[in-house]
Order: sequence, then C-alpha cells, then structure tokens
Amino acid sequence: MHEAASLLRETRARAGLTQAELAERAGVSQPVISRAEAPGANPRIATLDRLLRAAGARLDLAAPEARIPDVDEGQILERLRLSPAQRLASFTASHQNLTDMLRLARRLDAA
Repeated sequence: MHEAASLLRETRARAGLTQAELAERAGVSQPVISRAEAPGANPRIATLDRLLRAAGARLDLAAPEARIPDVDEGQILERLRLSPAQRLASFTASHQNLTDMLRLARRLDAA
C-alpha cells in the first residue's frame, strides 16, 4: 500500500512530468503539487484523484476483506479476570513448562 505522497510522486515521475507541468495540467499551482508530494501529506481523495488523472493515471480504491485472526477470546477474558499476581504466576508456570519442553527436545535431538 502506498501513501498518497509517494503514489503521486511515482506516478508523476512515470509520466515524465515535472511538478510545474503536472500543476499546469491539473489547473493548480506548483506549490500544491509540492505539498501533496511531501512525506506524510494527506490530500483529500478528490484532490489526489484529480492530480493522478492529470498525470495519466486514475485512483483505484479497494477495501480488501479483513481477516479475522483465530483468537480464543474466552482465554483472553479468563486471563483478564485474574489478578496481576495470578497472571504472573500463570506466566511463570507456562515459561517453566516451555523451558522443560525445550530441554527435553534438545536432549532427544542429541540422542
């Protein structure tokens, strides 16, 4: 995903246009192009579309479906019900179990 400024800058460069030439085509001043291409610029969609069209491109917006992570919210809620001391004790026990499993796996791998 591009940020607006880099998308405009790259599109203008591909079209072989200077900022002044793009500004003339779009009917705006060169400082408008400069501001729109500045890092972190956040032009309105209509402005970005107008400038891209003047460079011979078009804005194509898409909203891909968000992937919902496979999270067991029940476990999260269960942990949040614990006191900080209980959470720390649970973490410590889990850490010890993982350490033991790793030690065993290394022993089996070495054999």
